[in-house]
Amino acid sequence: MKEIIIFGVGGNCIDILDAILELNTHARAPVYRVLGFLDDREAVWHQEFAGHMVLGPLSEAGKHPGCMFVNGIGSVRNFWKRPQIIASTGLSLDRFETIIHPRACVSRLASIGRGTVVMQNATVTAQATLGNHVTVLPNAVISHDAVIGDYTCSASGACAAGGVQVGTACYLGAGCAVNNGVKIGDSSLIGMGAVVLKDVAAGSVVVGNPARVIRKIC
Repeated sequence: MKEIIIFGVGGNCIDILDAILELNTHARAPVYRVLGFLDDREAVWHQEFAGHMVLGPLSEAGKHPGCMFVNGIGSVRNFWKRPQIIASTGLSLDRFETIIHPRACVSRLASIGRGTVVMQNATVTAQATLGNHVTVLPNAVISHDAVIGDYTCSASGACAAGGVQVGTACYLGAGCAVNNGVKIGDSSLIGMGAVVLKDVAAGSVVVGNPARVIRKIC
């Protein structure tokens, strides 16, 4: 079995744990042994979550030389920091495992990067491209020929239509819809339920129907 550790505790991290356990259930023999979580919040160290221990901070990833990793950190509060969070561990890309929930629908013609997670009932269609460390949450849709950049999160029910191009470290909010061929710049946040009909500049926060820019990330 592969040993695996999840970065972060709670929220998406527990969902990732669930996906890993489901993969074990659906395989002829268990594929993964979950060692636990790493999280930089000292208050959760050595606590148990969903039957698995928080082993310490992310800086201790190097103490597990034979282990694979997957990242669950990245919410609307810090999504643009995901590249720095992962870089801080010093791990090479090949140390990260790609997790696809057995109830996800991923085309054999799609391209999925390292360390990417696709959750249950999500759909990734033909010739879509997901970069490294992408998170696709339940019921999200990535349509044909769409390109989702590294470290981006597509929240539950978000829909990226055909040919959409999403930059690095973006966040597509729950239930949002991005029209065919629209380009979204790096580190942008698409608000919950937003309908995006035109290109979005890097570092923008957009909300509403039709979506409009309300502020910059930084």
